Amino acid sequence: MGFRQWLQGYFKTHHPLFPGAIAALISVTMGLGGAWQPLERLGYGVLFNLRPELKWNPRITVIAIDGKSLQDYGQFPWSRDRYVELLNALNNSSPAAIGFDILFLDPSPQDESFARAIQANGRTILASAGPEEEPLPVLKDAAAAIGHILHEPDSDGISRQGTVWFNGIPTLSLAGVQVSENQSPETLLNQIPPQAIVKPYPEFDFQNVWINWPGKIQQVPTYSFVDVVEGRVPPNAFDNQVVLVGFVATGIDRKISPLQPITGVYVHAAILDNGLEGRFLKRLSPVMTGVILIGISLSMSWVWSDRGLMRFGLAQLQIAAAVGFPLAWFAIALGAFTWGNWWIPVAAPIGTMLLAGIIVQLRDRYEKQQLMQLFAKQISPEMARVVWDRRDEIFNQGDLPPQELIATVLFMDIRSFTTISESLPPRELLSWLNDYLDAMSECIMEHGGVIDKYIGDAIMAVFGLPFPRQNPEEIQADAMNAIAACLAMDARLKELNQRMKAEGKPLIQVGMGIHTGPLIAGSVGGKQRANYSAIGDTVNVAARVEPLNKEIVAYNLYHLLVTEETYNYVCDRYQGVQVTELHLRGKQQETIIYSILGERPDEDSPNSSV
Repeated sequence: MGFRQWLQGYFKTHHPLFPGAIAALISVTMGLGGAWQPLERLGYGVLFNLRPELKWNPRITVIAIDGKSLQDYGQFPWSRDRYVELLNALNNSSPAAIGFDILFLDPSPQDESFARAIQANGRTILASAGPEEEPLPVLKDAAAAIGHILHEPDSDGISRQGTVWFNGIPTLSLAGVQVSENQSPETLLNQIPPQAIVKPYPEFDFQNVWINWPGKIQQVPTYSFVDVVEGRVPPNAFDNQVVLVGFVATGIDRKISPLQPITGVYVHAAILDNGLEGRFLKRLSPVMTGVILIGISLSMSWVWSDRGLMRFGLAQLQIAAAVGFPLAWFAIALGAFTWGNWWIPVAAPIGTMLLAGIIVQLRDRYEKQQLMQLFAKQISPEMARVVWDRRDEIFNQGDLPPQELIATVLFMDIRSFTTISESLPPRELLSWLNDYLDAMSECIMEHGGVIDKYIGDAIMAVFGLPFPRQNPEEIQADAMNAIAACLAMDARLKELNQRMKAEGKPLIQVGMGIHTGPLIAGSVGGKQRANYSAIGDTVNVAARVEPLNKEIVAYNLYHLLVTEETYNYVCDRYQGVQVTELHLRGKQQETIIYSILGERPDEDSPNSSV
């Protein structure tokens, strides 16, 4: 793949929203597959335990079949006379409705007396467990209403949903509201917000709602069955109350709320509370949840990217964002739960935030690795890190945009390469040449140079890429580095020639030419292939200076010639001597050429020459 094609692909994936799109796809897919559900259930419990307890509706009262009652009246089931006694005791007060969370399915000798007591009371609701488990007809006909007591906890055992409608029968709780408020079940169902309905099942005539647990059941006035019958409870305790009669004895009809273990009668009490208060728990639709997850993932992708909040590059800021944004979302969720009765997702949004951050980090790590590999053979690792840190300055729409800058260009060539190439077999020639190019390139990159290209046995390198220098001191430093690289190459070449001699291979002699001036750097090539390269008059001048080494031998110990422009930058450190003048086409003045003799001793003045 060419450099241009890589950059085009890079910028498609480097867009700050790209990781967010991937995170959104993963998160929404997880939501559709139910992967977030276990975590959301944990969040549900945390919200209930952190939210201040709501007060139960004061009209709810429970008459408990508890351990004390079982001890006095014996094991269950009891004689129907016990319920007649209870209704007679309650006739001394004025309850708004009395709902029995007890099934009366089997006939008994006391059914007629129990039916008369129900009819005399006029506000009694009996329980059903479905079409085949309804109260005895004699009792059903006497009741003010029938309410089902079906309830199915979630798979983890916690009661989060309540079935308010099943096969044309309201739940015992809504039947209590129906009798106490004199409203039809259909009217009550229509008053439930659509966001509180779990999922309608019209084909099964089945409907669940989300239960908004008010608080711990200790808030609910609860009286022992036997105490009510024996008259140990003041009659006015039940005035205008919706009374639920059911088990509270340990081990019978056991359920679990998000706050504590309970029994089934308190599930009906919670639904009754929500109906009377109009505060069923509401949830967002799957579509709205998906939109929120997509919005969060895209937003967090931008925040985590180097174009968003992370462009400041502060580790403390990244840590603060990693902790602060999830905490902020949780605070929003807790606020909505506390004051709006909204159970908005907690785990999925926070997980999406972290997922977007992880994908951004992975994307950046991958891109950095790719960029390092791309430049590894052209620039030093230190320069590659600088390129990475400042990549947005040089990448633009999938290309390296052209830049005008002042840089130092180096050309070097092997003397008599054609003769040497004719004397070696191709395999040996390439091995010999690669050893040389590897050694020279290493010296160039160690001194901050960029390998522009290899032209056969020639090397073109540039000092001052890829970022424009801002002041003369930086331009001078590039020129100094170029000279230092040449001296290092000369020393390295002597070591290499010793090895070549020992191996019986041809020795290498080179010529080096340097010029400093303005040039243009950018992508050069067509649509199918492009290279990052430097072009301009400065490159041409450096290319013309290098061949002069064939003619100029005196005072040219390092086979290194530089133009006057370069020498003016380096003369404070390196000693040189003017050796010739070069006439370049299109220029009126001659270009003065210096040879470099080595580093200037400290006592030498900048103007001294040989």
